[in-house]
Amino acid sequence: MAPQTRLEVRAFSADIIDDAARLLAARHRAQRLTEPGLSAAFEDESATRAEIETLVAKEDASGAVAVRGGAVVGYLVAAPRAPSWGPNTWVEGAGHAVAEPEIVRDLYGFAATRWVEDGATNHYTVVPATDLALVDAWFRLGFGQQHVHAIRKAAGPDEILRPPPGIAIRPAERRDIAVLGRLELSLPEHQAGSPVFSRLAPPTLEDATNEWEEGFDDPAFTTFVAEHDGLVVGSAVGCAIEESSEHTGIVRPPGAGFLGFAAVLPEARGLGAGRALGEAVILWARDAGHPNVVTDWRETNLLSSRTWPRLGFRPTFRRLHRAIA
Repeated sequence: MAPQTRLEVRAFSADIIDDAARLLAARHRAQRLTEPGLSAAFEDESATRAEIETLVAKEDASGAVAVRGGAVVGYLVAAPRAPSWGPNTWVEGAGHAVAEPEIVRDLYGFAATRWVEDGATNHYTVVPATDLALVDAWFRLGFGQQHVHAIRKAAGPDEILRPPPGIAIRPAERRDIAVLGRLELSLPEHQAGSPVFSRLAPPTLEDATNEWEEGFDDPAFTTFVAEHDGLVVGSAVGCAIEESSEHTGIVRPPGAGFLGFAAVLPEARGLGAGRALGEAVILWARDAGHPNVVTDWRETNLLSSRTWPRLGFRPTFRRLHRAIA
């Protein structure tokens, strides 16, 4: 057997974007064999080229390309997000594709040198959850799982809502705004604790309540509340996926409904209100004509990471994180 041609890794350059687009389209075609709800548009190299060009054009974008035997066999591009993520750089969903998973380790090894030299020590990457070997390659670079994007079909035509005993689900009303403000805080407060330890500062109760006052009648969002013994103890919001700033580009299933928020007050957790609220949004998605429903969660949020998979949500992308201490 002839020895394998040596892998060459160098800085990303615009002249390889066509090759990168080809690799990304191939990655996406393979993923859609498992998750056909993802966009068919990105099986086309013209669409993946546009995605990569957008990433390359971001401020302080940088990356690497891998070449073997004169052929491009992998690329990686990253750029910083907002300072609230710390000194960071992100490899977005369209920011990497390889002919074989191991190559991503060489690409990261090259690109991360500059990132750390520039002071970016929080590294994030969004990886297709269906490619277990690729996820493993990132794990072997010291990354751990932080967040999950997931999908399931909307409710079937004969499905109805069956809340557990003592729980009632209904559309939110203006009289609920005060408790909706409290619920807006309950999720970030929960995630500030163990084992999530989120560093994102929650809004004030006043700001959260005012936001509900101003946006309550927005027709783009449908809000449900859960009652226990006549008191509102939880809420959930459904909308079109296009309203999400996080589910964009290649990670966005077109036409999907979005379970964008759900929370239950601490004293009412364990009663089944969260699951019933999720089911209400899944039924709403069907009635609103969405073929699929998307949501996301922090994997270290013990409540979300158990409730949503039990409702049938399957991971499509995993956000991984590495902190350089």
